[in-house]
Amino acid sequence: MFANNYYTLVAGFREYALDAETKGFDIEQILTDVEESLSAKDWREVQLLFAYYDCENLVALRNGGASHNRLGRLSSDELAEELLRPTHLPEHISCVLRAYAQPDGEDAETVDVEQPFAASLFAGYYAECATSASRFLREWAEADRTLRNVTAAIVARERGLAVDTVTVGGGEIVEQLHRSSAADFGLRGELQYVDSLIAAVGDESNLLEKERKIDLIRWSIASELSQFDYFDLNAVMCYLVKVCIVARWSALDRKTGRVMFERLMAELDGKELVGKL
Repeated sequence: MFANNYYTLVAGFREYALDAETKGFDIEQILTDVEESLSAKDWREVQLLFAYYDCENLVALRNGGASHNRLGRLSSDELAEELLRPTHLPEHISCVLRAYAQPDGEDAETVDVEQPFAASLFAGYYAECATSASRFLREWAEADRTLRNVTAAIVARERGLAVDTVTVGGGEIVEQLHRSSAADFGLRGELQYVDSLIAAVGDESNLLEKERKIDLIRWSIASELSQFDYFDLNAVMCYLVKVCIVARWSALDRKTGRVMFERLMAELDGKELVGKL
């Protein structure tokens, strides 16, 4: 089966620009354009990508916090309803929500409700992504989970906490994080960015600079995963991952947001893409 070609959509990405008066470009307009251009099946994969931020918002809401990541697709009212009766989110995530809403229910037989809610919810999110029809989303989710787990493990070690209390999901790398006492957790041969990540997390005292360095690693991973994708869903997904990074920095630090945006536009130059065909 041939993948859908979204040449017009991808070629048009370069037309978006940061608006100095509004702290950033219009991500809602970007998503509207994407939804109008994608097939229904491909749009569902995009919705799953953004469900990560709905999970962030669900954790904040359940913990009584007021923070709300605007990249999430569900409103505060919808999130409150999801905690009680999940209907909008994919099955692996909904299963976790049902288990914590009804600890004696059937779903609690497959979800360990003794674990922190956030750990179970994000494990459900990444499990859902592992079943995605999008090759990019499957690989991106696994890479993102690994990046976050390694980051959490570095911080836990610095604070004298047990690493197995801060990781999400399982697998060989997670097991390595739990058992290794090496400075790099024995991952230098498996993760090419591990040294850069350890340096960013462990050596950088400026919080914003630390976050910037981690996001640059995340950006590089996304680029690598889509390096041979030009106008298909994988290219769209990679763009949206980077758009989310730009949106975050436009809110946190306008100068960094603009630098990130200009980098994105340079990478998506239409003429360069055509030349790769």
